[in-house]
Amino acid sequence: MSAIASAGAGPTFTTRRLFTFICMVFGMFMAILDIQIVSASLSEIQAGLGAANDEISWVQTSYLIAEVIMIPLSGYLSRMISTRWMFTIAAGGFTFASMMCAFSSSINEMILWRAVQGFIGGGMIPTVFASAYTIFPRSKMGLVTPIIGLVATLAPTIGPTAGGYLTELFSWHWLFLVNIIPGIFVTVTSYFLIDFDEPDFSLFKVFDWWGLAAMAAFLGSMEYVLEEGPSKDWLDDERIALLTGIMVIGGIVFFVRAFTRKNPIVDLWAFKNRNFAFGSAFSFCLGIGLYGLTYLYPLYLARVRGFSALQIGETMFVSGVAMLFTAPIAGRLSSKLDPRVMMGIGFAGIAVATYLSTGFTADWDFWELFWPQIFRGVFMMICMIPINNIALGTLPPAEMKNASGLFNLTRNLGGAVGLALINQIMTNRSDLHFDRLRDAVNITSSTAMSTISGMEHSLSGLGSNAHLAAISRLTGLAQQQSTIMAFNDIFDLLTVLFLVLVIALPFVKKPAAQGGGGGGH
Repeated sequence: MSAIASAGAGPTFTTRRLFTFICMVFGMFMAILDIQIVSASLSEIQAGLGAANDEISWVQTSYLIAEVIMIPLSGYLSRMISTRWMFTIAAGGFTFASMMCAFSSSINEMILWRAVQGFIGGGMIPTVFASAYTIFPRSKMGLVTPIIGLVATLAPTIGPTAGGYLTELFSWHWLFLVNIIPGIFVTVTSYFLIDFDEPDFSLFKVFDWWGLAAMAAFLGSMEYVLEEGPSKDWLDDERIALLTGIMVIGGIVFFVRAFTRKNPIVDLWAFKNRNFAFGSAFSFCLGIGLYGLTYLYPLYLARVRGFSALQIGETMFVSGVAMLFTAPIAGRLSSKLDPRVMMGIGFAGIAVATYLSTGFTADWDFWELFWPQIFRGVFMMICMIPINNIALGTLPPAEMKNASGLFNLTRNLGGAVGLALINQIMTNRSDLHFDRLRDAVNITSSTAMSTISGMEHSLSGLGSNAHLAAISRLTGLAQQQSTIMAFNDIFDLLTVLFLVLVIALPFVKKPAAQGGGGGGH
C-alpha cells in the first residue's frame, strides 16, 4: 500500500511536493495540448509528408485511440510500478515519440509515432489528478485543484492557437520539437523527486491480459467509430460496421471481466460512490462543451469567414486568457462555496455563452465572438474545479489512482461523443435548411428573380455565362445560410444541455468539508 495510505493523519504539504506536482502538471499540459495542437496545421503536415486526404486524419485519430486506451489502464500500472516510474516512463516516452514525429518522413511513420505519443503520454493525465488528491491535505485543495483545472481546460482551448503560431512562424515540425526540452526536464524531475508511493509488483502476476485486449478493442473501436462515423455514413461504411462489431464484443468481454475478476484492469466499482458517478457524468457533459466549442468556433471561422489558422488562433485566444485570469478566483471560491453551487453557476454561465452564440450570421467576427468566448472561458473554469472535487474529493486514497483514470476517460469520451453528434447534426440540419431555402428561393419567387437579375448585371463581364454564374452564386449563398442555421441549432442544443445539468445538481450529495478526511460516502 502507498505511503499515503499509511500516513494515518493524512498527507502533509511541503514546498518540495508542490514543486514536484507542478512539474508533473507541466507534463500533463503537454499531453493534453498535443490532442489539439496539430488540428490547425493538418494541411501543412499533409503537404510536408505527401499524404492523401483520407490518410491525414489518422494523425489525430491514432493519437486519440491510443490515449483513450491508456487513460483507464494508467491506474493499474501506477499501482504496479509506482507513480515515480509510471510518470518517468510516460514523460520520457512522450518526449521521444515527439522527436520521432518531428523527424517522420512518411505518413505511416507519423501515424505510428503519434499512436506511441498518445498511448505513453496518456498515462500522465490521470496520474496527475490522482496525485493531487493523495499527496496534499484537503485544506490545500483550493491551491492545487485550480492548477489541474486550468491545465485540463486551457490546454485544449489554446492548442489550435499554439499550433497556428508555431506553423506560421517556423514549420509543422515545431509542433513536436517544442516538447523535447520541457519533456526532458519533466522526465528528470519525475525520476528524482517523485516519492509518493511504492510499487506492488505482485499485481503483474495477476495482470488481466485478456481484459486489456478487450478494453483496447472496445475503447479503440469506439473512438474510431465516433471520429470517422459522421463523415462515412456510419454503418454504411464496411470498416465502421466491422469496428462497431468489434466494439460490442470487446465491450461485453471487458465488462464481464471487470465485474468478475478479483484484480481487473479497471475497477468499475468506483461508480458505486454516488458523487463519483455524478461527477463523472458531469465531466462527460463538460467534455462535450469543452471539445465541442473548441471545434465549433474554428469551424465557423474557417468555413464561413475563410480565416487562416493564425487568424483563428488569434480569435480563439480570448477564452484562454479568460480561463487564466479566472483560475485563482475559482480556487478561492472552491474553499468558500458549496461545490454544487459553483457547478450551478458554471453550467448556467456556459449556457449563457452558448445562447449568445445562437445568433450567428455570416458577418460575425472577433468582437461578435468576444463575449461568448469570455463567458465560456470564465464559467468553464468555475465548474471544472468543483467537478473534480465532487468526483475525486470524497474517495479514499486507495481508490484514487483507478478512479482518476475512469474520471479522465469520461471527459475524453464526452468530447468524442460530442464531436460525433455535432458533425452528424451539422450535416443533417444543413441539408434540411438548404432544402427549405431551395424550396423558398425558386423560379416563382420575385425576390429570387430580382436577386439573380442584379447578380447577372454585376457579372455582365462573363457574357453568356453571367446567368449561370449568378445562379451558382445564389446557390452558394443558400448553402452558406443553411450552414449558419445549422450552427445556431447546435448552440441551441448545447444551451439546453447545460441548463439540464443545472437542474440535475440537487441529486448530488453535499461533500464533507475539506480537511474532514477522505472517506467515501
